[in-house]
Amino acid sequence: MKSPLLSLPGAVPAEGVDEGVAAHYGDLFREQRALADGTGFVDLSHRGVVTVTGDDRLSWLHLLLTQHVSDLPVGQATEALVLSANGHIEHALYLVDDGTTVWAHVEPGSQEALIAYLESMKFFYRVEVVDRTADTAVVHLPAGSIARAPASAAVRETPYGRDLFLPREELEAFAAEAGPAAGILAHEALRVEQHRPRLGFETDHRTIPHELGWIGTAVHLQKGCYRGQETVARVQNLGKPPRRLVFLHLDGSEVHLPPNGAEIRLADDGPDGRKIGFVTTSVRHHELGPVALALVKRNVPVDARLLAEETAAAQETVVEP
Repeated sequence: MKSPLLSLPGAVPAEGVDEGVAAHYGDLFREQRALADGTGFVDLSHRGVVTVTGDDRLSWLHLLLTQHVSDLPVGQATEALVLSANGHIEHALYLVDDGTTVWAHVEPGSQEALIAYLESMKFFYRVEVVDRTADTAVVHLPAGSIARAPASAAVRETPYGRDLFLPREELEAFAAEAGPAAGILAHEALRVEQHRPRLGFETDHRTIPHELGWIGTAVHLQKGCYRGQETVARVQNLGKPPRRLVFLHLDGSEVHLPPNGAEIRLADDGPDGRKIGFVTTSVRHHELGPVALALVKRNVPVDARLLAEETAAAQETVVEP
């Protein structure tokens, strides 16, 4: 979905999975500071939107997702995962129920595969799953924002701000009132600062929730069976995950940021040492400078000096070893 807000002054299109919205509008750090101060908004209209309606919507989703949603209060935001049979993360859903409909936004382009899975699990339950991406745009208002949410929007309120499920034809009018616009790069910089994982960035084909700190926020440990629960319970009760998420402070003298997938080694071993992890997301933060999230082997000492490709990095613990 290509956003009409790409016509705003200074808009520079994002690339890769975030193609379709603006990377920035001409001043990355100003946009970050605005969001941190609770002003402006982020156009996330490229994200997939899925709704579930019907009398059984919450009890049915409860059987399929990692989160406890059978008694989800109206208007209470939550997040949940869909796991493979082996416990690997396949989908991340950001949910709210408005009393008649569960609204969820997901990674761009992932909604079709998610819907196919949900449809295969309907059986006799009274539910209807619909792809609403074509008519619904996601917009993010930062924490502290006093911008008014239109009456037509479903609202998902979190500690990090409000996600609005807005009728797509209202997007331009909303932007004119809620500005200034901030690009996806500013949104990503604050996400990294907050140590929040993102599907497809902090995950690969074998990631389990424990590695990213998604236990508790997206995985409920006292709920009933769901696909992949055996792995979750086994790791929680009997072992440790093989990798852990870390926050990296990168050497600010380097011109280029290490890209997603950049190999991490112990600094004492040099650039030819054994690979112990990889960068998942790297950003330039308006206060912290160049920083990143990364996955490293669980047994890497928490005080070890690291190299991300050739860039020196100091780590902060996100997930305990």
